[in-house]
Amino acid sequence: MPGIFLNEMAGSLDPDTPLADLDWAARGRLTALAKLGISTVGDLLRHYPRRYEDRRSLDHFPDAAMDVPVCIGGVVASTALKRFGHRRGGFEATIENGTGSAFAQPVLCRWFNMPYMQNILAAGRRVVIFGKPKMKGRQVVMDHPEYEIIEEGDDSLHMRRVVPIHPAGEGITPRALRTLIHRALGESALESIGFLGGAGLGDALRAIHFPESEEAAVQARRRLALDEFYALQVVVQMRRQAWGREAGVAKIAQGKHLEAFFESLPFELTTAQRAAIGEVSRDMIAPSRMHRLLQGDVGSGKTLVALAAAIHAIEAGFPAAIMAPTQILAEQHHATFSRFLEPLGIPILLRTGHKKTDSATLFDRLPPVFVGTHALLFEEDAGFQPGLVVIDEQHKFGVLQRSRLAGLSSRPDLLVMTATPIPRTLAQTLYGDLDVSLLDEKPPGRGAVKTVLRPEKKLPEATAFLREHLAAGRQAYIVYPLIEESEKLAAKAAASEVEKWRSFLSPHSVGLLHGRIESDEKERMMREFRDGRLSVLVSTTVIEVGVDVSNATLLFVENAERFGLAQLHQLRGRIGRGERQSFCVLLHSQEAPQEALEKLAVLEHTNDGFVIAEEDLRLRGPGNILGTEQTGLPPLKLADLAGDARLMEEATRLARATLKEDPLLEKTAHHRLRSLVQRTLGHALAASA
Repeated sequence: MPGIFLNEMAGSLDPDTPLADLDWAARGRLTALAKLGISTVGDLLRHYPRRYEDRRSLDHFPDAAMDVPVCIGGVVASTALKRFGHRRGGFEATIENGTGSAFAQPVLCRWFNMPYMQNILAAGRRVVIFGKPKMKGRQVVMDHPEYEIIEEGDDSLHMRRVVPIHPAGEGITPRALRTLIHRALGESALESIGFLGGAGLGDALRAIHFPESEEAAVQARRRLALDEFYALQVVVQMRRQAWGREAGVAKIAQGKHLEAFFESLPFELTTAQRAAIGEVSRDMIAPSRMHRLLQGDVGSGKTLVALAAAIHAIEAGFPAAIMAPTQILAEQHHATFSRFLEPLGIPILLRTGHKKTDSATLFDRLPPVFVGTHALLFEEDAGFQPGLVVIDEQHKFGVLQRSRLAGLSSRPDLLVMTATPIPRTLAQTLYGDLDVSLLDEKPPGRGAVKTVLRPEKKLPEATAFLREHLAAGRQAYIVYPLIEESEKLAAKAAASEVEKWRSFLSPHSVGLLHGRIESDEKERMMREFRDGRLSVLVSTTVIEVGVDVSNATLLFVENAERFGLAQLHQLRGRIGRGERQSFCVLLHSQEAPQEALEKLAVLEHTNDGFVIAEEDLRLRGPGNILGTEQTGLPPLKLADLAGDARLMEEATRLARATLKEDPLLEKTAHHRLRSLVQRTLGHALAASA
């Protein structure tokens, strides 16, 4: 609305100014704002609306149930405290159309267990209500709708316009946030809040909060999303440059041990594996440090590439370190690597937080391979100066652990692996500082996996199917979302259900595996399952990554609706590792919502991890897939990694142009960017950049 920002050209308030320093930010609201992550003017201005209500023309009062929410304005006609079944203290308010139209049926609004609402909504108050109408008999009802009380003189800011609804919390309402943000917009130097210079940032900030139309809000979001992507890509590019400028050590190997390793394999390498091994070898013989991501779907043979890289380092005279995210996976890697490396005379050592195991091979000629969890990073052994570090499941390692790696005096080459297929835009964001090798084909001899979705009432039929396969000598996993039953979550738990399965499947042996079991017991359980002494493993997601038992051909997942698509795909990767046909049965509860069933149906129709990853990204967002707190990158509030691919490409181009022009971000216009890089990457790394 023109004129809403009366001093929009004269703002001078610095975005870093604490709200506590401003006399117009009420003391009583500072705590509530802090809980929303808002402590400065900039935080307030970057607290964007979650939706808008077009109050220029409110919706008609509904006369029937609707599938979508409506926004109506009216007057509180009457209120009452009610009982609703066993609930106590419910509150009802009858809202009438304020125009007095005889054709507008009143709407009954209900709030359960919220008797204090009688102190907020009083008869005679003007209100705006947002909620989904349903019918109770002949009465239109809204349960727990959003509401806002309208005062006299509200037309300019809270009514008669497209009104922003900002995320609120205890102690502060969307209306109060709207008022504070409006004040900050009028008094701040808006162009200094963003990172990407040029005109339009101030206009975009005003339009995202108080748009004149929904289209204006869309355009404002794109401008601000570009700014977020740009800042993120500057950080990614500088992280890449910083690593690339660090001198490495050229690792020249004769190749005798590597040739012997290839000859010992009972199968042919895939074309993709050969290409990846060639890329890794070229990196390792170069004088700069390797910084490479090996990405491959479950079962694509990443471990073999890691083995080849480790042998290359050993032959060149350097120790190698293989790090896994869990002790179970570290111990499995140790067993796998020992089988291939010890016949070559290469010593291999297990180092986890709970266990240290020396190799049967003597340290007479060759340096060792260390296998362990991130506890390896804190290894006090003076011999731990690896020339190569391989990180399995990169996204499960934190920023501080990665920084410690970068600081090792041996200046190791780095190969990071992930079995989580990553959509292109997400990979460009999280791993834009790495060269990428892709394993896009599976080794020969892998059995197909058929996935079916079944309601839990079909469990007896599924159990009979399972017993048939166990009788034929096959093995199975049964996975649960919880270790123990919870009062808060209506989901089954592994520890509670294991006895049921022992009864159902007798005389076949059933073991239990989860994260709280002592390490020695975990190792015993996995050894017995690998050796075939256990027929069934009832487990949580501790088997999600890396567990490899070729005779396991069945996977049951109970309460499958509680897992993400990518996680279910990882779990499914535990079967189909031998030559036989495998089966994945996704059991869902009767109460599972339709959207959850549609999500699970994706797994019935495809085994392509990249298709699944794209759908998972669309449904859940990047933070929930990879854990953005682990990435060491600035957060994205408006930018959409799933839908803004072209914006990301534009931001990448702009970031590269900026760093070409000003590699150390020394220009005044780039000081905020430099500060961001220092905060994100750490002072030492930023200084080297």
